[in-house]
Amino acid sequence: MNKQLDRGAGILMPISSLPSPYGIGTLGKAAYHFVDQLAQAKQTYWQVLPIGPTSFGDSPYQSFSTFAGNPYFIDLNRLAEEGLLDKKKLRNIHWGDDPQYVSYETIWKHRFKVLHKAYEQFMLTTDEQFDKFCEKEAEWLEDYSLYMALKEHFDNKEWLAWEDDLRFRKQETMDKYRKELKQEIRFWKFLQYKFYEQWKALKEYANKKKIKIIGDIPIYVAIDSADVWANPSLFKLDEDLKPTEVAGCPPDAFSDEGQKWGNPLYDWKRMEQDDFAWWKKRMKAAAKIYDVIRIDHFIGIVRYYVIPVDKSAKEGWFLMGPGMKLIHAIDKVLGDAKVIAEDLGVLVPKVGKVLNQAGYPGMKVLEFAFDGNRNNPYLPHCYKRNCVVYGGTHDNDTLEGYYDLLPKKQLNYAMRYCGATNREELVDKVITMAYASVADMVIFQMQDILKKDNSARMNYPSTIGNNWRWRLQKGEFKKQQINMLKQLTLTYGRI
Repeated sequence: MNKQLDRGAGILMPISSLPSPYGIGTLGKAAYHFVDQLAQAKQTYWQVLPIGPTSFGDSPYQSFSTFAGNPYFIDLNRLAEEGLLDKKKLRNIHWGDDPQYVSYETIWKHRFKVLHKAYEQFMLTTDEQFDKFCEKEAEWLEDYSLYMALKEHFDNKEWLAWEDDLRFRKQETMDKYRKELKQEIRFWKFLQYKFYEQWKALKEYANKKKIKIIGDIPIYVAIDSADVWANPSLFKLDEDLKPTEVAGCPPDAFSDEGQKWGNPLYDWKRMEQDDFAWWKKRMKAAAKIYDVIRIDHFIGIVRYYVIPVDKSAKEGWFLMGPGMKLIHAIDKVLGDAKVIAEDLGVLVPKVGKVLNQAGYPGMKVLEFAFDGNRNNPYLPHCYKRNCVVYGGTHDNDTLEGYYDLLPKKQLNYAMRYCGATNREELVDKVITMAYASVADMVIFQMQDILKKDNSARMNYPSTIGNNWRWRLQKGEFKKQQINMLKQLTLTYGRI
C-alpha cells in the first residue's frame, strides 16, 4: 500500500470550534460553510480533533468510547427540520455567556434534555435505517449504549464504582439491566444513529469538494469507557479490575513534572495472541470515517511509559511495545486510508527504526525549531518529503502567543531564518516558509491563520477546567485569509 500523503495543505480546527447558536460547534450548516471556505482556499485537508464523546475534563482524548461519536456535535437544526425538535424553543435555551468559548457545564446541563425530547418524537416514527444501523454496528454499539445507560442510572459514576456483578459483567445481572433500562439504551443508540448519519453526509460533501478529513485517535483509551469495561482482559488491571500502572510521559518541554494521563496500559502480550483484533477493529472503524488517521503519541507503540498508580510521573519507566507487529496488523484493515504518526518526543534509535519501517509520515512542529541549533530536525532545511509540518498543535501556544514569549536571541534567529524584517510579519513568514518546504503536508491551526494570541489556545497539558473551549466566530475567517492561503497553495504546488 502507498503510505505517502499527497502534497497539500490544510487547517486544524475541531468540530467544537465551529460557529453555532447552540454553545458548541456541530455537524450543521457552519461545518458545510467551512468546507466551502477550505475549497475556496485550495486546501485539501481538514484536521479535526478526536470526535468521540468526552468525559471528565472535557478532553477529546479521554472518551467514553473509541467507536462512538460525540452527541454534542449532533446538529439540532437538522433535528428540527426532521420534525424532532421545536426550533423556537431551542432559541430560548441558555447555551453559554460567551460565544468565543464553549461552556461545557452549560452544554452538559441542557443538551441531553433536548436530545431526549428529539428521541421521544423519533419513537413516534418508523425508521428502518435505524434498525439497520443498530444491527450493523452492534459489536460496539450494544456495549456502549448499555454502558452509557448504566452510567446515567448510577449518577454518572465510573464503572469501577458499580456493583460487582456489573463490573465483572455477570450475564444474569447484565440481562436484568438490559431489560430495566431498555428505553435508555435505545436512546443512546439513537444518538449514535443521528451522529453518524450527519457525519457521513458531511464527509461525503467534503470529499466531493476534494477535501480530505484527518481524524485523531488517542493511542490510549480512558479507564472510564465502554472499551475497558467490555474488554478488561486487554488491559493491565488487577483482580478487582483496577489499573496498577497507568500511562503518561516523563518530564519534558511541556511539563517539568511529567504528565500522568491515568489511562490504563494495554496488555500487549494478550493482544498479540489474536493478532491485535481489537486494534484492527478500531483502525477499521477509523478508516471508515476519516481519510487520514493521525495516531496520537505513536511512539508509545514502540516504547511506552509506565507510571505506578500511586506514584508521580517522575517515578515511571519505559518498556518496549509491540512495534512492527502492531503496524503489520493494522495495515491489513486500513484500505485507502492513510496514517500520520505523531512522533513528537524523545526518539530513541528503536523508535526511529520502526517509524522508517512503518513508512508513515511523521510530524514537524515549527514551534520546536528555533532553539539556536542549526541542525534542529524541526527546521525546514532538515526535512525530507514524507512528513507533515505544523506551526503548532492543540497542545502548544498559538504562533502569536509563542513568539510573544520567545527569548530575544531565539526570536531574532526565527526572524532571520524566515526572512521577517519585523515581529509583526513573522507569523505570515512562518506560514509561507512551511508551504514552501518539501513536507508533503502542511497544517496550521485556524487560530494561527487568524493570528490569535494565547487567549485562543486550545489546551494546556496537565491542566483541566479551561481547555478545549475556543470557538471561531461567524464571519471571522474572511476572504483576505482565504485568498492568502489560495495563493500560497498555488505558488508552492500544494494542489
